[in-house]
Amino acid sequence: MRLLRTPDDRFTDLPDFDFPVFYADLEDPACGIVRMAYVEAGPPDGPPVLLLHGEPTWSFLYRKLLPVLADAGLRAIAPDLVGFGRSDKPVDIVDHSYARHVEWVRSLVFDALDLRQVTIVGQDWGGLIGLRLAAENLRLVSGVVAANTGLPTGDHDMPAEWHAFRKAMETAPIMDIARFVQAGTRTKLTEAERAAYDAPFPNEMYKAGPRAMPGLVPTTPDDPASAANRLAVATLATADLPILSAFSDGDPITAGWEPEVRKLGGAAGLDHPTIRDAGHFLQEDAGEELGRVVAAFVAGPATTLGSRD
Repeated sequence: MRLLRTPDDRFTDLPDFDFPVFYADLEDPACGIVRMAYVEAGPPDGPPVLLLHGEPTWSFLYRKLLPVLADAGLRAIAPDLVGFGRSDKPVDIVDHSYARHVEWVRSLVFDALDLRQVTIVGQDWGGLIGLRLAAENLRLVSGVVAANTGLPTGDHDMPAEWHAFRKAMETAPIMDIARFVQAGTRTKLTEAERAAYDAPFPNEMYKAGPRAMPGLVPTTPDDPASAANRLAVATLATADLPILSAFSDGDPITAGWEPEVRKLGGAAGLDHPTIRDAGHFLQEDAGEELGRVVAAFVAGPATTLGSRD
């Protein structure tokens, strides 16, 4: 496996993102060592909250949540997935797989960081990975907040908007990362914010991760990840792990997954919010609100029969 590492000077003067950066070297049988980066906010001894981003973003997406969670006394940890942000980037698309991404995050969270009783917050691919992580490590996880995400098994087709997105990500001669992020938000990004989303990718060689991820979503019943996802769904359907659905009201790509998330065993009886006036990247459109939802969930999820829909 060939790896690239984005030069540090690409990450200078990031708007509202001066959190300390940490690195963990993970053992990988294909290449020896893969380095993952993460930022932290809040007391080191606070209840841990893992913030997992999706495609094609990085931990910068969580800059509005981190202070909210820190102020609530939580230890908020936002990693960069392998292939994104400050983490190492495999050059070849074939070096990315669903299973490998789950294992990289598992190794970071439970081996390198030795986290226990962690609350997982996942959006987009962050949820595809985070829900698998929870199902496969139930005793180490205290809860999950699923925001515009789910566990696709390939038994149901994806919406037309997603197929168009996948085709664009796979075929664009030059991938404009910031443009794709802007297309998934209702808030207009500043030039500095757009530059921050572009920062991890100096040229097209660094973009194998963003190009690969859409093709790793299970879209057929015999997809390589379908069996593992079905098992994860079955596990979470009968487990008592609290799972909060916090979807936005403006994301056609993942809207169909929301009812499925709410069917999971630990979602029953919870007061599931809908984040209003927000698109796919609800962290950009309503980051502080989502942060307050997460903080309240960690403090003690309300067990009610109602919903704020």
